[in-house]
Amino acid sequence: MSDAPQVSILVPARDEAENLPRFIQLCDEALTPAPFSFEVVVVDDGSRDPTASVLAELGGRYRFLRSVSHRRGRGIADALASAADVATGGVLVFYPADLQYLPSDIPGLVAPILSGEADIVTGTKQGKYEKAFVSGVYNRLCRRLFGVQVEDLNSVKAWRREVLQGATLRPDWHRYMVVIAAADGWRLTSHPVPVYPRHAGVSKFSWRRIPVGVLDLISVWFQLKFGRKPMLFFGLLGAVVFLIGLLSGIVALVLRFGFGIGFRPLLNLVETMVISGIALFGFGFVGELIAGFREEMRELARKVDQRA
Repeated sequence: MSDAPQVSILVPARDEAENLPRFIQLCDEALTPAPFSFEVVVVDDGSRDPTASVLAELGGRYRFLRSVSHRRGRGIADALASAADVATGGVLVFYPADLQYLPSDIPGLVAPILSGEADIVTGTKQGKYEKAFVSGVYNRLCRRLFGVQVEDLNSVKAWRREVLQGATLRPDWHRYMVVIAAADGWRLTSHPVPVYPRHAGVSKFSWRRIPVGVLDLISVWFQLKFGRKPMLFFGLLGAVVFLIGLLSGIVALVLRFGFGIGFRPLLNLVETMVISGIALFGFGFVGELIAGFREEMRELARKVDQRA
């Protein structure tokens, strides 16, 4: 019989020394009586406070606690990847250490997965919290762009290990794991989770991250929409631009030889549109080569997994 836990709670922590003792204590109180085995994997993501020494002390008191350390802050996505590498549970849970979400809500979050009803569960925040406006705009954009029918995509989450196995979460792409999973056909559901004021420390959120989030949103949309068929985007756009240049050229010829009117800006428009259209077609061909290479790598990875 395997001693591997059923659920692994992945906890990115940067400068959370004040919150970790209480967080781990609440995990012990809430999850030890739960009807599943568990472990907690905390990632010290380049902390400058005594997080490392606090984790070492807590590790001697709680057998379910494991820790990973980053020499510098690498962000939540990399922290989750590092934690998942050492975690052994079949269900993974993303839970921050700031105590804005309490461990007592974890059993409800993982229940739909353990019962076989869903593959990924996202928490729906309940109550007042910071960034409510930004989070609401983000959620509405995601539902509109990706067609994901869950209310809150920027909260705690639980998922089967195989959901994101082999997927690469680039920096800050942890926000989009739900839409990436949905695009692969995994079953989604949501579960309400109360949000509480931060217990100690300061929020890592900065308004400077909003433009980065918008660009990431566009990037994820492009990857999911055109990542496997880039010619659909570049070829269609290139054809439209080239057609504009062609029509502008016909108009320029008619004006020049039919009416004796020479209009230099129109000639510049023709040159720009034709060259841009050809260049976009070139980008499409290069994109197709890259997409073909990625498909070959995916097929190779599938064959390796089958033999393992």
